[in-house]
Parts: sequence; structure tokens; C-alpha cells
Amino acid sequence: MNEWFECKVRYEKTLENGLVKKVTEPYLVDALSFTEAERRFIEEIEPFMSGDFQVTDIKRAKYAELFETDEEAADKWFKAKVAFITLDEKSGAEKKSNQNMLIQASDLRDAVRRLDKGMEGTMADYEIASIAETPIMDVFHYKADIPEAPEFPEA
Repeated sequence: MNEWFECKVRYEKTLENGLVKKVTEPYLVDALSFTEAERRFIEEIEPFMSGDFQVTDIKRAKYAELFETDEEAADKWFKAKVAFITLDEKSGAEKKSNQNMLIQASDLRDAVRRLDKGMEGTMADYEIASIAETPIMDVFHYKADIPEAPEFPEA
């Protein structure tokens, strides 16, 4: 299971009308610790930043699943709260357990459609408790730092 961290960066952004404004933007980083999340986050965003920037916040983000797409139009991230419905064998009562999921989509309807498509084949019954757009700008997945070794080392 992935360990997700929401990292926020504050920097001066040049708007379309030419004005410069200080903004804070959140990103999602897959890492093992807060330290690694900050290091990886800085590595990922540094090439896109001109001028000074500051990592202002890092916190754990609990997402059971991410549904991503390569489509250009899907430029927003939606947080879905999904309730899995189970039956208590002793009492016979329904029990709901909630999990958060992140969906990349173009709008709310697209997010619901992508979530339902991603949940196809799931054995458990579920219902969508809520879906809301998040301010998350991008998601950075974990990449192992494996040095490339020659296939035939020199003897």
C-alpha cells in the first residue's frame, strides 16, 4: 500500500494578466517518510520553479486507491469517500467502512464515471458517500533509485 503525503509549496506565480502573486499549491507525493517526501517533492518541482519557493506544509494523506488517466482533459483531482457495505454475521446488521479515493477527471460527472469504472469487478458492495474537487495540482509516484549496472561487468 502506498504512503501518500500532501506537500504544499509557496511561490510567486505570474498570472495570465501579467501580475505576480504569491500562491500556495498542494501536490501529492508517494514516499516512505516525511523527510523522503520533502526531498522527492523538491526534486520534482524544482525544474518548474523560477525564483524562490518554500515547502510550507507536509502531512499524511490517506487514500486507499488512485484512479488516474492520461487524457489531457482530465486535469482535476477529485476526492471520493466510498462506503463499503458489509454484513455483520452475528447481528445481521449492515456495517459501513469508509475509504478515501482520489480520481483524476475533467469534471464531477467524469469523476463518478471513472470511479464506477475503477470499481468494476469489486466483490464488496459500496456506495459513493461524497465526491469533491480538490486543489491538488499533480501526483508524484515513487520511483526507485536503482543504479543501472552493466550487463557484463568488466573482469
